[in-house]
Amino acid sequence: MLNLAILSRGAGLYSTQSLFRAARNRGHYVRVIDHQRCHIVIERGLPQVIYEGTRLIGMDALIPRIGASVTDYGAAVIRQFELMGIYTATRSEALIMARDKLKCLQKISAAGLDVPKTFMAGAVEDVPSLIDKFCGVPLIIKLLEATHGVGVILAESRQTAISVVESFFKLDQPVILQEYIAESGGADIRAFVVGKKVVAAMYRQAAEGEFRSNLHRGATSSMIELTHHEKAIVLKAAHLMGLDIAGVDLLRSNRGPLVMEVNASPGLEGIEGTTGVDIAGAIIEHVEQGAGRFGKGRRG
Repeated sequence: MLNLAILSRGAGLYSTQSLFRAARNRGHYVRVIDHQRCHIVIERGLPQVIYEGTRLIGMDALIPRIGASVTDYGAAVIRQFELMGIYTATRSEALIMARDKLKCLQKISAAGLDVPKTFMAGAVEDVPSLIDKFCGVPLIIKLLEATHGVGVILAESRQTAISVVESFFKLDQPVILQEYIAESGGADIRAFVVGKKVVAAMYRQAAEGEFRSNLHRGATSSMIELTHHEKAIVLKAAHLMGLDIAGVDLLRSNRGPLVMEVNASPGLEGIEGTTGVDIAGAIIEHVEQGAGRFGKGRRG
């Protein structure tokens, strides 16, 4: 039996509850901890986390579920647990890397995986020429930490794209611009990685009149079987991010599969409901194995 903790701001959220039940079903002690209420104590030779007035001790493993709005503090809490010698299912640096869409795409593309053509302007006055030179319109504009489709805009015209980017620049919000893959037809694939396996995959189709394929925005989903090539791409993308648990989003284009992003804290509700796969159980099994290897390494 392991002493597990799930880092989550919402104890009642589907993903948190699914992981909680899976851990209990496998005989583990598990509790949900709100990372925003974790207090980091930095002291020579004695890293500590204080929660509800008590020092957290005795945990075997940590399963982070960190929302995009609290990435930095969530990562700092994970890092503190790492310093305390506790196995974490998602490493702090991997979370930070995956959350930054630009860094993620930089690393993935440099390793030879194909992505939508993407650019970022250092100065707003250069945007018009960059649009003309690299991708034209329509194009996609994304905030660096957009999630659930929020902060993702389809610019149908050159002037709209320029106006949107100018507005974000004024708000000191950096954005990336990407080519629009028309042939995908508002559809993408979410593949879920646990360890070195793709445990489930679903095809998501955007609602009529919508280009974003997020289930939160009315998209429909169905189970899909990936090709061997797509599976290899998904596993390589997760590995490049240093993630053992990841949701990798692909677009099927005329030039082959394109990696859109790698999610370090993918939701379970949509993909478990669509595929019927017990992903939470797979995650807990992976954590059991990881904590066991980690413990042996420390004792060794």
